[in-house]
Amino acid sequence: MNEELSVQARDARRLLIVTAWVVILAISDLPDIVWNTIAGRVPASLFWGKVVFLAGFLGITLLVKALRRLRSYGLVLFMFFLAFGLTSLIRSTAWFQGHFNSPGVSFFKGFMALYVLDIGVALAVIAVLWALKRDRRAFFMTRGRLDAPIEPVRWLGIKAGESWKTFGWIFGCAAALAVLIPTLLAIAPSKATMVKALPLLPAVLLFAAINAFTEEVYFRAGLLATLTEIVGKNQILLLTATFFGLAHWLNGSPPGLVGALMTGFLAWLLGKSMLETRGIAWPWLIHFLPDVVIFLSYALMRVKA
Repeated sequence: MNEELSVQARDARRLLIVTAWVVILAISDLPDIVWNTIAGRVPASLFWGKVVFLAGFLGITLLVKALRRLRSYGLVLFMFFLAFGLTSLIRSTAWFQGHFNSPGVSFFKGFMALYVLDIGVALAVIAVLWALKRDRRAFFMTRGRLDAPIEPVRWLGIKAGESWKTFGWIFGCAAALAVLIPTLLAIAPSKATMVKALPLLPAVLLFAAINAFTEEVYFRAGLLATLTEIVGKNQILLLTATFFGLAHWLNGSPPGLVGALMTGFLAWLLGKSMLETRGIAWPWLIHFLPDVVIFLSYALMRVKA
């Protein structure tokens, strides 16, 4: 009898894991990549098809008892995509384009308008997580333990007894260097360009900080808070890494498989840090450092143009 119950529990867990993967792949950029490869473009309706898919999935979790534990996961994803879709509609209006995306718009004004909308998306996800958990620690909206032990990873040279207090800085600086070298080679800025870009540095730091926070909320915290106990640590880290990596396939730096693998690996590290420190401080900082390089490259290209 006990063996039979154990088999049933394994089968139930396997169903939840498979379903979670099917959902994340369906609403990830994988369909966009396929469409772009076949047709050379991604239809605008595809995104809203994903929103409808998530609404249908939510309905299924209400009706199918075996999938009810995935309801919170589906709800967080639905809110994320709905909020992102609504802000995309705002960005596409003639008013927004004219005020914040025309040739005469300043570097700060253009990006700040985008990130005000992005903050709205993150807040929508946080609101759902608060309604579900009623404790910000349950969805990692706290500093966390900065000197938490890091689970050993032999192939990364992480041994037992190491802590995030050391490896957090190592990972962050390594990620920044991994972006900095190809960026400098691609842009090849002159000394004059770099000097002209210096006044934009405060804006660069601000946008990097905002982007690191918002992406950690909707790419990491929402998924980890609603799915880790259901599918386990290894599965959720692979799932979030895949989701984040695919999101950078078409528009990453660099784009394509290499960019997806780089950002996917970074996402795996960020998720690991969030789970093991039980907070957002280290994942935010590790994410922030390479983002500084990315936004600095935007500033350099703006000055160079």
